[in-house]
Amino acid sequence: MDWLPSLPSHVVLLLLVLLGAALLVATLLFCQHCPARSKIPRAQRRREVALQKMAALAQRLRQQEPSLDPGPILELPLLTLAQKLQNEELSLESVLCSYLEKALQVHEEVNCLTDFLEECENQLQELKKLKKFERGPHYGVPMSLKDTFDCMGHDSTCGLIQFLEKPAAKDGVIVKVLKAQGAIPFVKTNIPQTLFSFDCSNPIYGQTLNPLNLKKIPGGSSGGEGALLAERGSILGMGTDTGGSIRIPASFCGVYGLRTTGYRLSYTGVASAVKGKKSVTTVAGPMARDVESLALCLRVLLSEDMHQLDPTVPHMPFREEVYSSTWPLRIGYYETDGFTQPSPSMARAVQLTSKLLQDAGHEVIPFSIPRIEYAIQHLVNGGLYADGGATLLQKLKGDIVDPCIKGMVSILCLPDLLKYFLSQILKYTEYQQEFIAKWRSLDIDVLLAPALDPTFYIGYPDKATVSSSYLGLYNLLNFPAGVVPVTTVTSQDEEALEHYKGYYGDNFDKNFRKAVAGSVGLPVAVQCIALPWEEELCLRFMKEVETLAKNHQGSK
Repeated sequence: MDWLPSLPSHVVLLLLVLLGAALLVATLLFCQHCPARSKIPRAQRRREVALQKMAALAQRLRQQEPSLDPGPILELPLLTLAQKLQNEELSLESVLCSYLEKALQVHEEVNCLTDFLEECENQLQELKKLKKFERGPHYGVPMSLKDTFDCMGHDSTCGLIQFLEKPAAKDGVIVKVLKAQGAIPFVKTNIPQTLFSFDCSNPIYGQTLNPLNLKKIPGGSSGGEGALLAERGSILGMGTDTGGSIRIPASFCGVYGLRTTGYRLSYTGVASAVKGKKSVTTVAGPMARDVESLALCLRVLLSEDMHQLDPTVPHMPFREEVYSSTWPLRIGYYETDGFTQPSPSMARAVQLTSKLLQDAGHEVIPFSIPRIEYAIQHLVNGGLYADGGATLLQKLKGDIVDPCIKGMVSILCLPDLLKYFLSQILKYTEYQQEFIAKWRSLDIDVLLAPALDPTFYIGYPDKATVSSSYLGLYNLLNFPAGVVPVTTVTSQDEEALEHYKGYYGDNFDKNFRKAVAGSVGLPVAVQCIALPWEEELCLRFMKEVETLAKNHQGSK
């Protein structure tokens, strides 16, 4: 409510009264006892039983190889692991056992799993029957899925009571494609209630923690994925992204994630609290521990299988010649979007990366975001809540509202007339074209920008939501965007943070400074962006940044 001081005092008083009324309405709507809440302990018990089955399978597999040392297997990059499985240098059982055991260990520490996909055992047995020429590129690779991906016989909850005890009748398209290519999905991971938060907490499964600092969050809404990948409990995961939901947890947890162009990957069979958003596109995308893994996953997903299962997805196979190209790039960059002052480490990460790129022979050109306040306040927020939040509130009726979204819910409970006063329904296409025109005028190939980091303390995302402006902009524009970790927070960054004021000096700015404090040693990433349908170029740029950053760290 930091815009209140700029309004006349009588308007402020009226708005505060209305907000108080909204809080009362929210309490009446969502805090009454409801029979549906009895589903929560049943869901928690189902998870407990599922994880017991997961431990039992790990034990059975270990009995087949008592001397198994998971350490070397867990250290292998995806490409190497896939090759060793194809060549039978590693057994399917040893690899699955290693990841089952590690995922259970990580879950004990950070509470990141919502379900075990016990059918993975049967899938393993079916894969063993395949002849070598029948094996897909992901043959035997264990992988994790965000809670929202439909798997036959399992709930896709979105952290909502309403979605409990409604198991999917079939696998979603992406899950089918991954299985057809040999991957073994084995767990589903935690999310924030409704997915409309970059925290990772819900009343069913609780709060997920960041394994790098247990006082901090892993980000969201693909937070369980980020936490699991960070501690090598998975080698490859699938997330979704509405306003940074892949990129924020990747950034907070020091892993890699790619937001794809809307509709390049099928979204059929992925649950959502609110469907039908058109101006801010929700997409699926991979998360992993290096760029090459993201590229390998995208090659698999962009197979003929994807188009056959969902003909609405354009048939655009992975363009290897673009990803493997070596010509110098013309790169736009900015250290700030002009809306949220970056943390010192965010700005330093872009400065460092732009210098490394320039020293490597690429051309680096300053870029500024056009009309950022208009884009974020009107187009992004207007696109997410174009119905005044009615659909979202309906999904929460009878539910326990998690603390991570209470602020949002209170605003959405305001009377419709006031919501109309506070929001505008505006077209986003004109802004997209304006942004692309500026991009073209500078003749840039790709764009380097801050991500959002370092990670927040628990409870702060709802108090500093506007800081996600760096990510949400590219959902509005529908550009592919990826996150690459390049450095860590230094003591100098922490000292500089003490002088952080923000651009508005409001509560959002004050809370952002508090949220990211105490982060020395935690990862800091940058964002790599390309024009729509240019995932391969985006990945090529990410690979360049990854290589330069690792070489720089190794030279210290």
